Amino acid sequence: MTPAPAGSLHGNRITALRWQGFLEELGYSAEVTESWSGGDADLLVALHAYRSHQSIVEFKKKYPGRPIVLILTGTDIYRDIENHSEVIQSMEIADQLVVLQSSAINSIPTHLRHKVQVVYQSVEIDIDRENGDSATKEDFLVSVIGHLREEKDPFCIVRSLPLLPADSKITVTHLGQAMNTQMKDQATNFNATIDRYQWLGEVSHADALKTLSQSRLMVISSRMEGGAHVVSEAIALGIPVIASDIPGNRGLLGEDYPAYYPVADENALATLLYRAEMVPTFYASLQKHIELRRELITPAREKQSIHALVSALMTQ
Repeated sequence: MTPAPAGSLHGNRITALRWQGFLEELGYSAEVTESWSGGDADLLVALHAYRSHQSIVEFKKKYPGRPIVLILTGTDIYRDIENHSEVIQSMEIADQLVVLQSSAINSIPTHLRHKVQVVYQSVEIDIDRENGDSATKEDFLVSVIGHLREEKDPFCIVRSLPLLPADSKITVTHLGQAMNTQMKDQATNFNATIDRYQWLGEVSHADALKTLSQSRLMVISSRMEGGAHVVSEAIALGIPVIASDIPGNRGLLGEDYPAYYPVADENALATLLYRAEMVPTFYASLQKHIELRRELITPAREKQSIHALVSALMTQ
C-alpha cells in the first residue's frame, strides 16, 4: 500500500511495485493499492507512516493477529515524526519497520529500533553506457532528477551555475515535474535565460535513465530524503554523485564519500562541480567510491532481504 497514485513516477510507487514483483517471484499474491481496501490479506506492507496511518489502524483492528510491515519514507523520518503523532503510532502498531538506508536508524525512537531492518533498494539496468549516445569529451553533462518541490531544493544547481569559472564546460539537464505553479514558472524562466541549464519536465523512467547514463555527474540537492532511488540508479550505472549532506544520502553513499556539500550551499556545490570537472584524480575517486557501493543494491540482495523478513513474520 502506497499513497502514491497508479501511473506516477514517485519513488514510493516505484518501491511498492518493486516489492510486489519480488513477493510474486517468492510465490505470494501481492496487490498494490493507495489505501487498504478492507479485503482479506495475510500481511500488509505499508509505505508512509503518516499518510497510511488510518489504513494501518483499520487493518490491525480487523486482523489483530496478522503482521504489518511499515516502510518508512524520508518525510516520515525527517519531518513528520516531529509534527504528527500518527507517525509514532503507526510505528508502534507495525510488527516490522523498514528503512531504505542505514543512517535512518539513528532517527528512529530508541524503544522502536528493535523492529528496524535496512532493506537497500535494488536497481537492475540494461543500458550499455559504452554503446549508448554518451556525452562527448567536450561536454560535462550534469543531471538533476527528481520532482520540483521544496524538500528537494531543486534550484540549488541553478544558483551554483553563475559561480562556475568561465572555462567550465558544465551543462545541466534537469528532469522532474514541477509540483506547483511557482516551481513551474521558475523552471521555465531558468530554462529560457540560462544557457547552461535545460529543464525537460517529467519524462518516462526509461528516458530518465538514458539521461542519467549519459551524464558525467548527478547532483542530488535534497533538504530531506529517506533514501532516493535515483541515487541507487546512479550507483548501478557507475555515475558519480554530488550530494547534499543529509543522512538519507550518507546512508546510501557512505560516511566516507568525498562529495557532500552543506544543504542549500550553492557556493560549496559549485566548488565540487568544478573540482570534479577539472581534477581527474578527484573524479576517479568518486567513481571508485560509487563502484564499492554497487554490491548493496543488487536485486538478489533486496529479494533475499524481503524473503527473510516476510518469512519470519508469516511463521510467527
